[in-house]
Amino acid sequence: MLPLQTVAAILLGAAMSFESWCFVLPQQDPTDTLILVNKYNKAPAVPVALVLPKVDPMKEGGEANILMRPDAAAALEELFAGAAEEGMHLYAVSGYRSYSTQKAIFDRKRRERGERVANLSSAKAGYSEHQTGLAMDFEGESMLGKGLVAAIGESPEGIWVAENCWKYGFILRYPKDKTHITGYIYEPWHVRYVGKEASKEIHDLGDITFEEYILLKRGDRVQYLKEGETQDEES
Repeated sequence: MLPLQTVAAILLGAAMSFESWCFVLPQQDPTDTLILVNKYNKAPAVPVALVLPKVDPMKEGGEANILMRPDAAAALEELFAGAAEEGMHLYAVSGYRSYSTQKAIFDRKRRERGERVANLSSAKAGYSEHQTGLAMDFEGESMLGKGLVAAIGESPEGIWVAENCWKYGFILRYPKDKTHITGYIYEPWHVRYVGKEASKEIHDLGDITFEEYILLKRGDRVQYLKEGETQDEES
């Protein structure tokens, strides 16, 4: 049997011949930990079970903003505890978002920064990972209050999360220099729960993007789109 790295190289090389990462996975299970949500794959339209992780919210009274699915919440607690053991304090900023909340965020960014910037830095309603209950934006003590900015990636907390989140079942969903694949700018503050098996495989493959991983694992289910083609915005 070929090593996983070799299989990955073959499949991903073949995928690049399409000159586009615009692919769709039809009929995804909304409860699947590995559900792919991006510009071309919708977030679950059905409500998800949510719980409050036992971590510190960034803002006092901000608990309603940091709800997650139970499995992701438990893993986030372990991640934050692991950081604390290394002397670093993490704060949860934004977990689950409803369709209406995501729409308000995107519309505000579009008004303030224009369509192009909004599309690179925020998901349209119905296509946000935050609607899965599996994602969390975080801040660290050293940059608390400075906002969700790229400099988080150079902070002690950001560096630690990038190097260690896979041990807890998380990945950095939008890595540096991967906008051409993910469709979004570098977001060192955004972690996504995929489970420990998947996070280890992604780490062992050189921290490939989630799109690449799904293509590798579920390429037989993929429907490809032509470059530039988009799905409708409604959820």
